[in-house]
Amino acid sequence: QGQLVESGGGLVQPGGSLRLSCASSESIMDIYVMAWYRQAPGGQREFVASTTDGGRILYADFAQDRFTISRDNAENTVHLQMNSLKPEDTAVYSCTARPLGRAAYWGHGTQVTVSS
Repeated sequence: QGQLVESGGGLVQPGGSLRLSCASSESIMDIYVMAWYRQAPGGQREFVASTTDGGRILYADFAQDRFTISRDNAENTVHLQMNSLKPEDTAVYSCTARPLGRAAYWGHGTQVTVSS
């Protein structure tokens, strides 16, 4: 399997923005789906956004108008631009790769804290 490393998390005020990155050790063009999930303290992991090798994109409802997922194929990196952040966005954000014919794998996550 490949390896994923997330970065870009941190502390931000409500209404602020963060840009998360997920760097893959293998070509993301060889991975069917790259996706972001998040898990709030005491909560369940939930889907945030995904992008396929063909460029198809899906968003969770809460992310539809505020978050943007994008890919840099040359850098084997997927980004998640998060705007208008709310306290309820506080969570560990994790990246997952879902290749065809192989098991999915995950990064270790990056902490996002939205607080005044």
